[in-house]
Amino acid sequence: MTLALQIDRVSHRYGQRLALDSISIGLLQGRFNALLGPNGAGKSTLFALLTRLYRVQRGEIRLGDISIDQRPRALLAKLGVVFQQSTLDLDLTVMQNLEYHGALHGLSKREIRRRAEAELEWLGLADRSKDKVRSLNGGHRRRVEIARALLHRPDILLLDEASAGLDVSSRQAINRAVRTLCEERGLTVLWATHLLEEVSLDDPVVILHRGRVLAQGIGREVCEAGEQPTLDALFDRLTSNPQTREAEVRL
Repeated sequence: MTLALQIDRVSHRYGQRLALDSISIGLLQGRFNALLGPNGAGKSTLFALLTRLYRVQRGEIRLGDISIDQRPRALLAKLGVVFQQSTLDLDLTVMQNLEYHGALHGLSKREIRRRAEAELEWLGLADRSKDKVRSLNGGHRRRVEIARALLHRPDILLLDEASAGLDVSSRQAINRAVRTLCEERGLTVLWATHLLEEVSLDDPVVILHRGRVLAQGIGREVCEAGEQPTLDALFDRLTSNPQTREAEVRL
């Protein structure tokens, strides 16, 4: 199995509080990689490090031979990001939001239009390109953010609690759309969530709790190693027992 992105012994502190404790994670190329953890587990801190909002204090993040410390712009250019909090301009149209983002990546207006129309088409928003974002519902806004994140053709798509605040139907639709990117385009995805129903037993899974990786591997195999029938049961056991050691369930 080929690793698209490697996070090696990364730690991060906020003053005296240790938010990430020497975590090592490898994202499988072309797969829907799920990062599971309750609120406060360290998921958003990890995303802040991956997107260079925070500098890596200890450890290393690499994409192939590109280190985020040594060549941050080169690595960031290969990432598409959808943050938990929306960063769309509500008073611009869908297309204007995409045009602005594409221009920041140095794309021509013609190329932005071509790519934007294609992304909006497969996401079912082709008829909303001239609408102001303010008029869209939460699920459609998320789709616009995904289209925007794909404009510069990234190798890896990062989604931090992308389904937060959406109804069940919208959550499922967004999840299916992102999985389609893996299946049809070979895109590598890191999907951070605290909702276990969004994750399959066939997905590569990382369980993060209190800044530590408690389990990592293909969901089905991790459950077998942890002697639990489901991810829900494994998650409950690990997160309710702070003394659980990573080595017990890591493959």
